[in-house]
Amino acid sequence: QVQLAESGGGLVQAGGSLRLSCAATVRTFSYYRMGWFRQAPGKEREFVSDIGWSGADTAYADFVMGRFTISRDNAKKTIYLQMNSLKPEDTAIYFCAARPGDGSYYYWGQGTQVTVSS
Repeated sequence: QVQLAESGGGLVQAGGSLRLSCAATVRTFSYYRMGWFRQAPGKEREFVSDIGWSGADTAYADFVMGRFTISRDNAKKTIYLQMNSLKPEDTAIYFCAARPGDGSYYYWGQGTQVTVSS
């Protein structure tokens, strides 16, 4: 069983930055690949970024490449998403997710709202 809790969302002006955190309650955090997804109003949930157990294996959606950075701290059982150069189109609820090994993302947090004003 994995419980995930996101924090760090808020309202920011275009060009600004936010840092999201996701704290996991789980026995073996390093066993899970961790990811960030987002869902804007009226749109499907979409992949943003994810990270493997060591932190060296990362992936990003094209629309955040060069602006967002994902990282993890296995000792704290937490992942982060540093978001820079935010755009109004980044406005969405951001969700943290976890998956064991090569499986599908199975565990989800409740989400944190990010709003970027123009």
